[in-house]
Amino acid sequence: MAQKYFRNLPNFDYVNRVKGGDNISDYTEVKNLFKRGKLRDDIFRDLNYFTKYKVVGDERPDEVAYKIYGDENLDWIIMLSNNIMNLESEWPWSQESFDNYLLNKYGSYEKMYETRHYETNQIQDSGKRTIVERGLIVPSDWSITFYDINLGQQITRSSVYPVSNLEYETRIQDSKRNIFILKDIYVGLVIDDMEEFMPYTPGSSQYVSDRLVRGENVRLYQ
Repeated sequence: MAQKYFRNLPNFDYVNRVKGGDNISDYTEVKNLFKRGKLRDDIFRDLNYFTKYKVVGDERPDEVAYKIYGDENLDWIIMLSNNIMNLESEWPWSQESFDNYLLNKYGSYEKMYETRHYETNQIQDSGKRTIVERGLIVPSDWSITFYDINLGQQITRSSVYPVSNLEYETRIQDSKRNIFILKDIYVGLVIDDMEEFMPYTPGSSQYVSDRLVRGENVRLYQ
């Protein structure tokens, strides 16, 4: 079983700020969240290392990791592969969370189904050449006039469709479902990189060990 991501993180001795503390030299040992792991650039930028995946339903990163790698503790590889730093905002919500968000934002189901904006349908000339792509945001009364070479005349066309608040928000969530999965054969390489990157190296005045550095206690000098 692979180690969980936070077990790989080294520690940091932080000056104890607990109210009522008697000893100004006390420290509290915490995880150094600022030392964030990442995939090597030669891996992250090369799509040959990855496969595409679509998050299904309410799947969480740990569930995807178990499905793909057989180990839920490798959820951090799922996150790093997609440069996800904030799970709350960058991972698709559960249906319950999504429903609560919509009701909180729009206030009612009626508002959710109101038209947010209009978008174009694809428009082609008589020779099947695309004049306007589908999905451009336009006013409700939008139209376009173009010269159709085959017909030898000017043509005016209007083809738009309404997009509701619900459809707009659903698109955003659906876009988050399309993620990249690091191929299984490269997982060991990434774990080795992480174990090499995380330990501290000697030389800094803050260095205590390869797993611990200590912050400066300015209160000792006041």
